[in-house]
Amino acid sequence: MTTDGSRTQRFGRRTYLKGCLGGLGTLSIAGVAAADDVDDQYDTVVDVVEAGADDEGNESITPVLREHVGDDTLLEFPPGRFYMDEQLRLTDFENVGFVGEDATLVPANYYAFDGPQYRLFRLGTSSAPGRDLRFENFDVDQTATDTGIRVISAEVTDGLSVRDVTVRGVHDSGTWGPGLFNVLDPDGAGLVSCFRADDGGAHVDDTPNEGGMWRGPTGIVVNENHHGTLQFSNCRLGGFPDNGLYASNDTGWIHVDGGSYWNSGTASIRLDGTASTVTDAVVVVGENPHDAAGQHAIRLDGGRAELENVTVDVPEPNNDAIRIMNDVERATITETELSLGENPYTGIRINPEAGQTTLEDVAIEIKGSANAVRILGDDADGATLENVRITGDAAGTRNRHAIYCERHDCRFVDLSVEQPGPDSRRGLELRGSDYLVADSEFETTHTPIVVNGATDVTIEHTSGRARTDGNSVRITDDAGSVTLSDNEFPDGVRDDR
Repeated sequence: MTTDGSRTQRFGRRTYLKGCLGGLGTLSIAGVAAADDVDDQYDTVVDVVEAGADDEGNESITPVLREHVGDDTLLEFPPGRFYMDEQLRLTDFENVGFVGEDATLVPANYYAFDGPQYRLFRLGTSSAPGRDLRFENFDVDQTATDTGIRVISAEVTDGLSVRDVTVRGVHDSGTWGPGLFNVLDPDGAGLVSCFRADDGGAHVDDTPNEGGMWRGPTGIVVNENHHGTLQFSNCRLGGFPDNGLYASNDTGWIHVDGGSYWNSGTASIRLDGTASTVTDAVVVVGENPHDAAGQHAIRLDGGRAELENVTVDVPEPNNDAIRIMNDVERATITETELSLGENPYTGIRINPEAGQTTLEDVAIEIKGSANAVRILGDDADGATLENVRITGDAAGTRNRHAIYCERHDCRFVDLSVEQPGPDSRRGLELRGSDYLVADSEFETTHTPIVVNGATDVTIEHTSGRARTDGNSVRITDDAGSVTLSDNEFPDGVRDDR
């Protein structure tokens, strides 16, 4: 496990255990029965050991699985170790299950794997998907050197249920990461619950497949073939060199419910598609094990996105903690906490062409000289910050203001900004037009509020105190109309117009 596993366990253990000890979660999966009546769901039930599979890990079981797998069939794995040195490929299937009971899958290493060194189970493809797939209760022992494989690649039209899969050991073969999941039918649904790969993966340059892929494995992939609904419930992914959970689909819905994600390359959670949600999750960037150029905790690439009750802990930031990219149509972040260490990187960055963004009941502790919230785009939809609390000893050396805004039509209501750091740390800088600042409190080292060339600004029922130099408010000489009403500004208003 990477060194920050203990941090994610500390933050996320309660939610994680609750979900993994529970049932299928909130998402209803057609065709998938409850765990206590699994056998009744299939016409044929096969005990793989009784069918001839070696349960001591000496001979590959793939030929036995290939002989017995088929429609309306459940393959049961009793306690034991099951060695696999080639993939099981099954397409265009209906109602197939793989269920373990204290069963451990043991993949061959990079050199011993026969055929495509990519997957243990390839269950459905984009051109020949399956329907109603169950895969649950497996440990995967890849602790041997130069071992790592995509445990399951599942592409179905509907009815995907993957539960309680634990991958042990660093993925150090330089091949594809442990999971790929797609639901192809726009009306289809799938659940991936308690899929765990805490130990992450090695950079491809440190594996036998050096130069064979870019960076190395991603933890979980959802690609352009996904058009339905997928829920990832209480999963855990350690540091992978590319991304942790990466959904690159143009359409479809992704829901991340609970779980812990930490120290992956581009982002530990990276989402696209028609709509995505992240709730009750913990995301940590405390280490850069693969020398990535920059790591986001969460990156939102497109569609409509909602984050709720998320904990983002970034003690060693080397990029924005949360970045909202240009193709995002609308973003909402609520009941969320961010903590950033001393390196000067932004807490939440809203890119210039991203759509309307709302932050409500958000707490940000920032220690580095950067914006806690950076709102870019002078020709973009507006933004709303309500009940946002910003604390920490961030300096003003690199970025003076806790909140920087160049968009028009933005509302800042019920803010609490306490920034006592050195080098003239300030609170809020406004550079666009049509602003409301109301019912807020600012206490900063230097001038709390700067109207820098902005116009149509209303500030009301707000207090602003500068701890050292500066005024409560500064209005630059190129600013337009500014209305001040019922405020408490003990350090005065400097109006250079």
